[in-house]
Amino acid sequence: MGWRTGTSGQGVERLQILRTGNLVLLDVLNQIKWQSFNFPTDVMLWGQRLDVSTWLTSFPRNTTSFYTFEILYNKVALYLNSGRLKYSYWEFKPSKNRNITFVELGSNGLELFDDKHKKIAQIIASWKVQPVRFLALGNRTGNLGIYFYSSTTRKFEASFQALNTTCDLPLACKPYGICTFSNSCSCIGLLTKKSHMVSDCNERVPSRFCGGGTTQVEMLELNDVVTVLKDAPKRINVTKTTCANLCLNDCKCVAALHSYGNYDDPSSEQCSLYYLVAGIKQVEKGLGLSYMVKVPKGTSYHHNNPSVKKWVLIVVGVVDGWIIILVLGGLVYYLVHKRRNNLQGTNNDT
Repeated sequence: MGWRTGTSGQGVERLQILRTGNLVLLDVLNQIKWQSFNFPTDVMLWGQRLDVSTWLTSFPRNTTSFYTFEILYNKVALYLNSGRLKYSYWEFKPSKNRNITFVELGSNGLELFDDKHKKIAQIIASWKVQPVRFLALGNRTGNLGIYFYSSTTRKFEASFQALNTTCDLPLACKPYGICTFSNSCSCIGLLTKKSHMVSDCNERVPSRFCGGGTTQVEMLELNDVVTVLKDAPKRINVTKTTCANLCLNDCKCVAALHSYGNYDDPSSEQCSLYYLVAGIKQVEKGLGLSYMVKVPKGTSYHHNNPSVKKWVLIVVGVVDGWIIILVLGGLVYYLVHKRRNNLQGTNNDT
């Protein structure tokens, strides 16, 4: 037997599917002894309620990681889980620090209630003409969506999505890949001292550095990128050099994010240590953020700072690169073609 409800000896007489989609087991007095709404997977139906400390779970293909949408006392949040590691990448909090007791999917969106059954917040679906049908946690993307049925297209469409851009997704690119402004994935390119060549984009950076000591590794800084992963262990009043050293001295640490905060207040500097490299995306310059990854020593040129080393990052993604090539190719073709026409015109005149 692969699955059972565990209601043996409770006087279950019949099974019924309610209009809400809830599968229930009833006794002779029509009292519910078991219901599927209490055991959600990756979908929440209209009218379904989830109590605090419960969650939805989805499992993407070809990876050991999985996503969860969790109902907590002070917020609802999306998490990326990888082994024992857990990082949030989206959250929604009620105002005034009010606590959540349960959530319920209504016709207009996801409603949050307190212990007095009073609605304290709501995630409103943008499409109000058609009622909400279900909420789902995407198996492939990890995005949270609220869906309605479109009579025009005859399919379910999203009226709300927690994340609206590809680069805000935690696994938009493979590990050690960067999601660029064009929503394409760019590989990380390193310069080696021996070959002076950019390393293969498919080359895997070791994910574990324990056993080799700090003399075998170094921290390399990525220019103008951050990670969408949050809830990493954080230190305050920490310089960038100290931040790099903290990760170097922790063999399980694989990346660090340093924030300058307020330039006029050095104590506002923060350092977050990561044990997973994922969710890296390109950002605008001048944000005061520095993202560093740990790599085997010798994969970059020496820098003035012995603890924080600069590396060469290919920030132009696949799509960006093709656009540049096409533009340059078109310009060269235009100039050559124009020059050829001018020469022909000159020969005709003579």
